[in-house]
Amino acid sequence: MNDSVRHPHIIADLTVALRAAIKCRYGGDADIDNVQVAVLGGSNRTLLFDLHASGTQRRLVLRQETYRAATSPFLAPQDQFKLLQIAHRHGLPVPEPIFELNAQDNLGRGFVMSCIEGDSLPKVLLQDPIYAPARACFARQTGEILAQLHGIDSGEADFIAHTADSVDPLAAQIARYDSYGEYHPAIDVGIRWLEKRRPAATTQSIVHGDYRNGNLILGPQGIRAVLDWECAHLGSAVEDIAWVCLRSWRYGKLDKAVGGMGARADLYRAYQANGGQALHPEEVHWWEVFGLLRWAILNIMQASGHISGERRSLAFASCGRNAGMIEYDLLMTINGQFC
Repeated sequence: MNDSVRHPHIIADLTVALRAAIKCRYGGDADIDNVQVAVLGGSNRTLLFDLHASGTQRRLVLRQETYRAATSPFLAPQDQFKLLQIAHRHGLPVPEPIFELNAQDNLGRGFVMSCIEGDSLPKVLLQDPIYAPARACFARQTGEILAQLHGIDSGEADFIAHTADSVDPLAAQIARYDSYGEYHPAIDVGIRWLEKRRPAATTQSIVHGDYRNGNLILGPQGIRAVLDWECAHLGSAVEDIAWVCLRSWRYGKLDKAVGGMGARADLYRAYQANGGQALHPEEVHWWEVFGLLRWAILNIMQASGHISGERRSLAFASCGRNAGMIEYDLLMTINGQFC
């Protein structure tokens, strides 16, 4: 059931506050309607609405932070907004950033961006015949997009250089893992393996950090928008390449390494043809093991929030089971049996 049906009070309260924020920016004649809560979210809420201003109508999206733990690994909304501005300025396929919320808006922290039509649900993208052309070019387009992102001067995003993932991504994962006080032998094995084989330091790039099937909007002909920049940081460009190839994002299409839709060779070829660095199998493998370790720890984080009562939900509870499944993938990848 749509969240706007199950939570009508959310629609009413948000509409009042959002209408006031819009009038403040666009004038007293501006208005909004067709308001829908697309995603309630555990950390963020996504609200869609139509803006009417100066005789024009435009579909927009509000991303509103609704929860933030003291140890949250995610970027604050203001930093996500700045990254969207950078990506949009450089011509990457992202929603246009419209404005940030401020204290006078009474909506907390967040921002408004343009609405991109399409679909992001993996099950639909991987199975619906209408998306067959998009699946066929997904790996190539991903290589092109990531090469373009990694080619941006990282100095433009120096405001995220201080984050734990930017300073030392492995140390950041270990610190988060330790903070939950849980013993996971497979994760301990992964940590030791990664520590002994850490690749040489490279030039830092802007890393999306969560580029994958599920965080992209696709149309029938291909990728339309890259969403969810809360995991972005500065680091090795190879991290993004490895992350999109994790088995976790294939949803059963295990023979298609790139998001369950394409081949590694197509991704690598497009990435390097568009200015991306040379990709070495040993380094990609290290970052894939790292990615699975990080994904397992993120699932432990979500399950911990449910167990503690901070954020109770069936989705977060299931993350505890997910962590065990990811640990299996982690060990098999270390052993070279999964690729």
